[in-house]
Amino acid sequence: MHSVSLHYTLSHRDDSDTTSNNEAALLRHPLMDLLQAVDQQGSISAAARQLSLSYRHVWGELKRWEDVLGHELIIWEKGQSAKLTEFGGKLMWAERQTQARLAPQLEALRADLERTFAVAFDPDAHVLTLYASHDDALPRLREHAANEGLHLDIRFCGSVDAIRALNEGRCTLAGFHTQSHPGDASHTAAAYKNLLQPGLHKIIGFATRSQGLITAAGNPLQLQNLTDVVRTQARFVQRSPGTGTRVLLDDLLRQDHIQPNALNSSAEEEPSHTALAEAIASGRGDVGLGIESTAAARSLGFVPLVREQFHLVCLKSALDTPATQALRTLLQAPTWHEVLNALPGYAAQDSGQVQSLNQQLPWWTFRRTKKAS
Repeated sequence: MHSVSLHYTLSHRDDSDTTSNNEAALLRHPLMDLLQAVDQQGSISAAARQLSLSYRHVWGELKRWEDVLGHELIIWEKGQSAKLTEFGGKLMWAERQTQARLAPQLEALRADLERTFAVAFDPDAHVLTLYASHDDALPRLREHAANEGLHLDIRFCGSVDAIRALNEGRCTLAGFHTQSHPGDASHTAAAYKNLLQPGLHKIIGFATRSQGLITAAGNPLQLQNLTDVVRTQARFVQRSPGTGTRVLLDDLLRQDHIQPNALNSSAEEEPSHTALAEAIASGRGDVGLGIESTAAARSLGFVPLVREQFHLVCLKSALDTPATQALRTLLQAPTWHEVLNALPGYAAQDSGQVQSLNQQLPWWTFRRTKKAS
């Protein structure tokens, strides 16, 4: 069985271009153009002239495709007009049938590709790649930003992996979250201190959000804190190692003087707040640590435990690029604050503002005479 692959081309088209939209929309194969020209003209040389190609090129391509497909395409009889073989005729029939059946879908695909690639040719449009911890506000930011000509390529992963991606040059921005002013001995410091460096990295404020216990609807076990979770031995749904929420949980357990192994943790770890909420909604667990907006979206119970900050971080060299400046401007706009504040548990705080790394994450010590980062 032969396989089929799809191809498209990019070309400049001004307003005076008279090519019909339908013709431009159809996916074309160069072999079909050769066969159609031979069928219409009755000779290789005339087909070559019609296509503005050399006789040698057309003849060579037809022979090459015969070898590739394992069938003859042209009746090669000296002194006779060139004709398609039965197989060549069936290929032309298959082409016509495909174009007739798929024309609307092909036109929609072409239009979608054209809109997407238009961003690359628009000097006022910008694209930013963002690796970030799972967050419910970021997809809304992506939609909101697209209307302003800023296109966010968001990849969700753990907070630690997001910052590593930034340091390795795989993205322009990384998103991670922490409690306010975490201490030097915290798990947060252990996770992020070696990944971030004052003078090299810059924090851009994004939002605050509420993290807490996500429970079944109505909180049937009446859980109010992590101590209750341990006391009742409620089935605790864990997040994956390396996620910001897993780091936060370790700090909250330490603050409550609870050993991690005291939790009745499930063996299966969830990669996102949404997956954790689904596990609880389906009865695979009783409780887990997650954000309020995700609990509200699934009509689950929620007990707030901590107000945390979601940070965006970039390299200092990227701070004043047009794309990053466009994002900072958008984050400071009242229209975005309305979108953000409408999400349960979220609030705009210093959104779009460049913040001091060693003030937000006070793990480094400097002499007072040294300029703050």
